[in-house]
Amino acid sequence: MNLPRRRFLELAAAAAALPTLPRIASALDYPTRPVRWIITVAPGGTADILARLMGAWLSERLGKPFIVESRPGAGGNVGTEAVVRAAPDGYTLHLTATGHAINTTLYKNLDFNLDRDLAPVAGLIRGPFVMVVLPSFPAKTVPEFIAYAKANPGVINFGSGGVGLATHVAGELFKMQAGVNMVHVPYRGQGPAMTGLLGGQVQVMFDPIVSSLPNIHGGRLQPLAVTTATRSDVLPDVPPIGDYVPGYEASVWFGTSAPRNTPADILDKLNKETNAGLADPALKARLMDLGGIPMPMSPPEFGKFIADETEKWAKVIKFANIKPE
Repeated sequence: MNLPRRRFLELAAAAAALPTLPRIASALDYPTRPVRWIITVAPGGTADILARLMGAWLSERLGKPFIVESRPGAGGNVGTEAVVRAAPDGYTLHLTATGHAINTTLYKNLDFNLDRDLAPVAGLIRGPFVMVVLPSFPAKTVPEFIAYAKANPGVINFGSGGVGLATHVAGELFKMQAGVNMVHVPYRGQGPAMTGLLGGQVQVMFDPIVSSLPNIHGGRLQPLAVTTATRSDVLPDVPPIGDYVPGYEASVWFGTSAPRNTPADILDKLNKETNAGLADPALKARLMDLGGIPMPMSPPEFGKFIADETEKWAKVIKFANIKPE
């Protein structure tokens, strides 16, 4: 059958437009059912609270529940793999954090790759660690600490919540950039590590600022510096390590990712609503109670941020020859 040229072109144009219709509809209608937000640690910690706060915001804005699901195991790799293998439809999200950038180098035989298999959605928050010692420690400033460490190589023990965790690699980054020799003592969690510091078994820790504040305010710990590039609002008189060790920066951070090939319009919709939440005064105040500084980013910006963090921690892991437990 021969069609008139004009009719042929009209039908061809309509056919060419058909594949785009589901994508457009997916963004306009999304979400039409509950969304799973997988965290890769046990419930009850900062990651869980953060996901529930942001999930409640997104539920209210988008009209469907955002359900937080805990999938711990293998240093966070079990939950990440579950997201990687999920359908790329916007109904499974990943709470991406510092540890996932570390794991990329720490674990040699992962069945997934963050850059290849996850699509960045949005940054959420980042927060400093604080370098803390007992008030009886002979050094009261970072320069004094470095001088003492260099005069007493291998004498200072630094504690962390476990091998390969952010609190561990933050200390190894300090060793690498300050040129000091400290002995790492891993504990099974940040709580036991803090007990070890307060009991004198270790002499220094790089601890999330929010968990150290009670001991700092109570006079049981002396803060030497924060690990971010700028001062913290909650410890405004404490300088950054980078003031004395040029280029030093370490932080705990969180963001949102989705399975690779999730439609870009859904990613953009989630990004827009997330950034609106980070700008909301009431929600922003609650996030800052967690020790977090809002980190609004576009999907490409968050993707570059993850890549930069992965590269930085890869250098530290190789320098310190860190192996997973």
